Amino acid sequence: MTAEGLRVALVGTGAVANLHARGVAAHSRAELVAVTDLTRANADAFASRYGIPAVYDDLDGMLAAEHPDVVLICTPPAVHREQTLAAFAAGAHVVVEKPPAPSLDELDDMRAAATAAGRELAVVFQQRTGTAAAHVKRLLDEGAFGRPLLAQCQTLWFRDADYFAVPWRGKWQTEGGGTTLGHGIHQLDLLAYLLGDWSRVEGRLWRLARETETEDVSTATVVFAGGVVAQVVSSTLSPRETSSIRIDTEKATITVDHLYGHGHENWRITPAPHVDEAAQAGWALPDAEEHSDHAPLLRDVFDALLAGAPLPPTADAPARSLELVAAIYASAAADGAVVTPADLATHPTHRRGFASPVIDLTPGADR
Repeated sequence: MTAEGLRVALVGTGAVANLHARGVAAHSRAELVAVTDLTRANADAFASRYGIPAVYDDLDGMLAAEHPDVVLICTPPAVHREQTLAAFAAGAHVVVEKPPAPSLDELDDMRAAATAAGRELAVVFQQRTGTAAAHVKRLLDEGAFGRPLLAQCQTLWFRDADYFAVPWRGKWQTEGGGTTLGHGIHQLDLLAYLLGDWSRVEGRLWRLARETETEDVSTATVVFAGGVVAQVVSSTLSPRETSSIRIDTEKATITVDHLYGHGHENWRITPAPHVDEAAQAGWALPDAEEHSDHAPLLRDVFDALLAGAPLPPTADAPARSLELVAAIYASAAADGAVVTPADLATHPTHRRGFASPVIDLTPGADR
């Protein structure tokens, strides 16, 4: 790092890379100095759009020439391990898009490489950010709502056949999983951010409409270490799209209903009848508001790197939600059997990948 700040490089110029570029631009001590993409024309267009001074044909060339402080990885998950290890070998910190890897083994390699290089690995789960999420997490951690009891976590999105026409989508080998890994992981990550570690999972995978190898719907029951029981549904078949979490506690119901990002207007805290107004007043959201987004996540990460501090809660625990997703797949592969963290730690198949039997209920399927 220079006295001026962080020199940042980016690999992969798909849609999400635009959010990264805007996040870097919003930070006063970070500069996007180089970009690369599998298609040179795409990289050139991206560089022109954001005023990036250097474009490279490949990651290795960019790393060798630029020696960036941070590499932003915005590529499909199948190449995350390879690109992350290359960045660490070049001395850079890494911020990688979700899912961080298509397997727990690959994520273990990435974490080990970060430790060996003395660098940080941050995963983009931007739903953790925002002043409302931070406020609710603090109140839950302090016990202001009493004991959390029951939760619901829904990722009900709509993706048509054209979405899955992209060659790497919908296939175990190249996407790593279906809607649970690709979409539901966002809300699962926010749920775990609020409630902590999980203790058991029972899951099922379903194919109801899309022509994919992977699931287009999943259902699961998750029990958290604190005793909260959560029902989880992920879907790519839902025309009225919503991303929702509901947590019922002894003193209140907490809900957040949004789609791809949340602000104060998306959160609601409903008190139980016995809670007095004085207690409720302490639950009010702060006056200053910040929406969830890539920009606050990158700001928190960059600030920590510049200060030589640990990664903030908005970007730490890179394995937590991926392990939860892996447990859903492992349970589905065992006909819905209970999977615990201890089971997953030594799992014979689902640390290497998430390919699992899917219950096919599409028209004409052999049932």
